[in-house]
Amino acid sequence: MHTDRTSFPNPPTPLGPGGPPSRFPVAVDAALRAAGWQPGRWDIKQAEIWADALRGHTSPAGHRHAVFPAAVEAWAEFGGLHITPPGPGRQIAPTALHLDPLHGLHLARTLADLGRALDTEVCPLGEEPETQSLLAIDTEGRVYSLDHTGDWYLGPDLDQALVTLVAGLQPVRLTAP
Repeated sequence: MHTDRTSFPNPPTPLGPGGPPSRFPVAVDAALRAAGWQPGRWDIKQAEIWADALRGHTSPAGHRHAVFPAAVEAWAEFGGLHITPPGPGRQIAPTALHLDPLHGLHLARTLADLGRALDTEVCPLGEEPETQSLLAIDTEGRVYSLDHTGDWYLGPDLDQALVTLVAGLQPVRLTAP
């Protein structure tokens, strides 16, 4: 995944005296670590299990999920985490996350429709449990949230999307051209 450190609302901070800088602002890094993430986390076996489950599912109307490297890489690094924001949001209320693509198992058509509208393929990433908003990722690694109020752009990559959600930054509503 590409990480543009200049796009973060707070510059990365060293994790201790002389420690390497984090990819994330301090509060987001703390929430991720409390959820069990650490740099280098990589559970490709679980990511492949999810990929097989999504590929093997066909909706009653015949819709199937797209599975691609950006999604599998996101699941390998962050899959299974239950992330809880550590405090109030900067612009809106932060949201808790559960990064498990099977939350979107039965939404293949919805994701295919979003992908067609964006001229890409979209795959489930997880959910925001409090609102049951579905998190999704596209082939370029861009992240979206779909809920009853609309579709939202969370960031150009999963790192920025995590910052947006955990730090309570206002996402951008997707609108028709």
